[in-house]
Amino acid sequence: MSDLEPRLRGFSTRAIRAASRVPRIDQQPTSVPIYQTATFASSDADELGRVAADPRAGYAYSRISNPTTTALGDAYAELAGGEAGVALASGMGAIHAALASLLETGDRVVAPIAIYGSTRAQLLRIFGGFGVRVDSVDTTDLDAVGAALAEAPTRVLYAETIANPTTYLADHAALAELAHRHGATYVVDNTFASPYVCRPLELGADLVVESATKFLGGHSDVIAGVVAGSAARIADVTRVQIDTGATLGPLEAFLVLRGILTLAIRVERHARTAAGLASWLEAQPGVRSVLYPGLSSHPQHDLAVRQFRPGVSGGMLAFEIDGGRAAGRAVIDALQLPELTASLGSVHTMVVHPPSTSHRQLSEADLERTGITPGLLRVSVGLEDLEDLQADFGEALMVARRSADAARAPVPAVAAN
Repeated sequence: MSDLEPRLRGFSTRAIRAASRVPRIDQQPTSVPIYQTATFASSDADELGRVAADPRAGYAYSRISNPTTTALGDAYAELAGGEAGVALASGMGAIHAALASLLETGDRVVAPIAIYGSTRAQLLRIFGGFGVRVDSVDTTDLDAVGAALAEAPTRVLYAETIANPTTYLADHAALAELAHRHGATYVVDNTFASPYVCRPLELGADLVVESATKFLGGHSDVIAGVVAGSAARIADVTRVQIDTGATLGPLEAFLVLRGILTLAIRVERHARTAAGLASWLEAQPGVRSVLYPGLSSHPQHDLAVRQFRPGVSGGMLAFEIDGGRAAGRAVIDALQLPELTASLGSVHTMVVHPPSTSHRQLSEADLERTGITPGLLRVSVGLEDLEDLQADFGEALMVARRSADAARAPVPAVAAN
């Protein structure tokens, strides 16, 4: 107790004071501490007013700002090449805050045909319900993008670095130039790549978002999102986060920061194993096609070479098998190593059938338009040994072929009595 404090006699008063007293620390911690507190005390009323009004001036309430979550936003900004960054409660929260900081009723968004299902739903149902016009275009076709932007005033051109789940690539330099030529803001979801593989801000993007649940966190134990860009744009995004409550907790921010420590090592391993598995899958019977940007057979391999870190194309691939939906489900059910879960970017390999999971909201016609075929499987390659994954996929593909052969076999005629 300080000599300046009155002598406290009541047990409850002394307990509250004693358990809230922060120890003096003269040494710098080597990990960002978890500031697990909802409130911060100020020295006087003027200071409280300043920090409550401006999250950059200090800390008052963790919905507004918290040192651990601030550290994550700052770290992501540095990795992504932005002036500033902000951490939010989820990837979808990050996408919402980024778009809501830019859009008003009557504005227009041009977005990819091939896009994450929940992003599509947010654009059409949430923003569309507020009077925002949303038009889709094949963002791999630059002429089509230019025509779409010229068709009507556009506030946002939205893209994914690596499309979910088709692995089609966005040419950021070209798309940013088109967006800016037509007065639009270029916003990019970089989740499938991570800043280790690609940094859209350095290629002309205005805002970049990621689900930090995925490669940044990397261990399937946290839900978080991040946004980076100029200081002015991130100030706008932060205001949306504060007012809508998409607040990331300090423990979750700590877990993502811990994941970032090993991001480079993990993504190198993800990419190396993904490249090996993709090459192996191309040679397997029953596999119609494999989509992995690091393969020379990928339709945009040259763009991957120009835009990605040399020799690193990420850990996401897709492949189509004979037999359509039934064969796709048969492969997933036969796999032993991958986790049966709808996520990605983890130490665990994860395989999903997009038509029945991540893109289940789409009709058959919309699936066909986006390039999602009935037998398409999306693979988030984990950190298991390549040889074990090849053996497991080999067995699963064999089971699917046997199932397809049995389905095609003629039914024996039954003799009449």
